Amino acid sequence: MAEVVLFHHVQGLTDGVRAFADELRQAGHTVHTPDMFEGRTFPTIETGVAFARETGFGELAGRGVAAGEELPAEVVYAGFSFGAMPAQQLAQTRPGARGALLIYGVVPFTEFGDAWPQDVPVQIHAKENDAWFIEDLPAARELAASTDAAELFLYPGEQHLFADSSTSDYDPAAAALLMERVLAFLDAVDA
Repeated sequence: MAEVVLFHHVQGLTDGVRAFADELRQAGHTVHTPDMFEGRTFPTIETGVAFARETGFGELAGRGVAAGEELPAEVVYAGFSFGAMPAQQLAQTRPGARGALLIYGVVPFTEFGDAWPQDVPVQIHAKENDAWFIEDLPAARELAASTDAAELFLYPGEQHLFADSSTSDYDPAAAALLMERVLAFLDAVDA
């Protein structure tokens, strides 16, 4: 089974992120959930963003990268929204990465190098009309077009944190489809 490092979104390591990790564990995968916010969670994206601005986005993402670097290199890096930044950085720059799952967030791959590593498969998942993801969509499309190792999945709707069962954005049908695709990805990576 695969080993996964799952980075939370800007509301913190919520019950919904923990539930997602638990579902991966129930499928037999080993999942690490570093807490970049040191136990803090926030009721809304806006309050989480305010905390991240005050603390520093770079500082918080750096905590995620540092946590990832303490684990074995042969893992799949996964991140929700804000957590996609350390996941993407580690997947692109740390030798041995087995794959990346960028869920509701992606930055231009040129932030971390000239190209996406051809031996690192990646899936990108987001809602097609998500106002928080709309700025990331060009980068997501560029990454998907740049390599055969990438898949971009856009789901109908506008909810941002649609796979987090503890948020008002939760969409059970889209979350189930995302989980199905993630589990197939992890099975392929592990093969």
